[in-house]
Amino acid sequence: MKLLFASDSFKGTLSSEKTIELLTKAAHDVFGECECSGVPVADGGEGTVEAVVKARGGRLVTVPVHGPLMENQFASYGALSGTEAVLEMAEASGLPLVPEDQRNPLLATTYGTGEMVKAALDTGYTDLSIAIGGSATNDGGMGFAAALGVKFFDADGNELIGRGEDLAKVVRMDCSGLDPRVKDAKITVMCDVTNPLTGPDGATYTFGAQKGATPEMQAALEDGMQNYRRLLIEEFGIDPNETPGTGAAGGLGAALLLFCGAEMKSGINTVLDLIGFDDRLDGVDLVVTGEGRTDWQSAFGKVLQGVGERCKAKGIPAVALCGSLGKDYEKIYDCGIQSLLTTVDGCIPLSEAMERAEELYYRGAVRLFRFFL
Repeated sequence: MKLLFASDSFKGTLSSEKTIELLTKAAHDVFGECECSGVPVADGGEGTVEAVVKARGGRLVTVPVHGPLMENQFASYGALSGTEAVLEMAEASGLPLVPEDQRNPLLATTYGTGEMVKAALDTGYTDLSIAIGGSATNDGGMGFAAALGVKFFDADGNELIGRGEDLAKVVRMDCSGLDPRVKDAKITVMCDVTNPLTGPDGATYTFGAQKGATPEMQAALEDGMQNYRRLLIEEFGIDPNETPGTGAAGGLGAALLLFCGAEMKSGINTVLDLIGFDDRLDGVDLVVTGEGRTDWQSAFGKVLQGVGERCKAKGIPAVALCGSLGKDYEKIYDCGIQSLLTTVDGCIPLSEAMERAEELYYRGAVRLFRFFL
């Protein structure tokens, strides 16, 4: 029997690698001799670089950048081969980098993400995959573009650094200094949201509040984003609102599309391609995946959906071991996941379930494999 384990991490308790270790132990305890392999997986959000680097045997490269509030810090990206690199914008411009009492998207910038891309280009990487979840920013990607050589000016001719507040100030942009390597590189954006740049479903009104924007800030940011959008249309002849996902990461999606010619793809499918998941399915009898909580969202760009659909396409049964089940978890069955089991085996407080995460996961894995047997 050949088994493949490809689970997401259980946030705050189990890493993807730990689930592989526990599943392998449980499989040998139940089946005796069996062939087990595992691969860390993420959905294009937090933990993507770490998962892909481990799966591919790559290495982390740490570089100095500016954080969301232009503070000095370090960010790491993954080197996968002589030409390939994987990046997370949250490493340089992520919400967790900003203390809760300092979160203000009017002051935040994606400048550090642009610096991270530039550092990868400087090292010779020409095939970049960028995960853009978890941002602290709502600057339309102005800061990102500025770090790569684009100049933005206000009405008095002053150069703008590219904070959220600069969206309303910018009246002119000069792209002549844009690093030409971004157009020559292959840049893939891992993005599972379809929000446009502006409007009621755009970057500001959908994601601004979680980044610290008050209703007054949101109104100011949206007015600024509409101004910025007009400039982008004048410069590129393209309305970013017509491309789904341009509102991702506070509008960084629009900057990557227009300034870099990037391609937007599903996060989980990009990750599965990067780790060669389809090749790992050859000869497999059962795939076990999972996540901390499964609900209706799991069928929209999450690990279970991606793994399940790849298995379904090859006629391989896939099951999931999850921490808990939420509303409409059954939707995941349409994505190729044939059954779900939970790790918890009784009514216990969440705190206890998290404290006993390894024990409960192992016991759940034993139940899963005994049922399969």
